[in-house]
Amino acid sequence: MRGRAGKTDRMVRVLTGVVALAVGSRQAASIGSDWAFIADVVGVIGLGTGVFGRCPLYAMFGVQTCQKSP
Repeated sequence: MRGRAGKTDRMVRVLTGVVALAVGSRQAASIGSDWAFIADVVGVIGLGTGVFGRCPLYAMFGVQTCQKSP
């Protein structure tokens, strides 16, 4: 199956998503609402692709970071 994210890739995406959402929600006053919105969007995308293990861009370009099943 194409577009699959491997274990390490997924962990990095989830961690990045959590950090981006935390920055976007907690630091909105100091970084500005536009940057907070961008951080929230990046966070949601990171969490979504990390949790489900599928990346639409990976599928589009035929990238696969998980090990192939035998």
